[in-house]
Amino acid sequence: MNKVFLMGRLTRDPEVRYTQSRNGDQLAVARFSIAVDRRFQRGSQDGNETTADFFNCTAFGRLGEFVEKYLKQGTKVVVSGRIENDNYTNKNGEKVYSVRVIAEEIEFAESKAAQQQNQGGYQPSAGPAPQNATPDDFMSIPEGIENDLPFK
Repeated sequence: MNKVFLMGRLTRDPEVRYTQSRNGDQLAVARFSIAVDRRFQRGSQDGNETTADFFNCTAFGRLGEFVEKYLKQGTKVVVSGRIENDNYTNKNGEKVYSVRVIAEEIEFAESKAAQQQNQGGYQPSAGPAPQNATPDDFMSIPEGIENDLPFK
């Protein structure tokens, strides 16, 4: 099975081109990139550093037209689709290996008001702190459940 779900912000405005489809109609091809925050970072001393992974995405047809009409830099979206190899040989004869997400569905991940507050551009999300958080960012364990935990 080849299925991927990503939530992130567009790193730049999409590039959209139109090509001829097999039946002679024009087909929209939208290319864009999203920045996806990592939940945890290896080697982080205090856990406050935020990093992101960047994924190249492509949407075809009606979905490509949707991307052209409604998405811009900074828009937070959920993309579901599949991963395809995007390997090629460059001008120097070297093999370049990469992957691309072929979008099958795209949904907005925030309200228009929240998007306007963000005013575009990639900004790592801080995320809300848990209600029972202590100063060291660990949740307090409620009394009486110590023996029911899957770890000690």
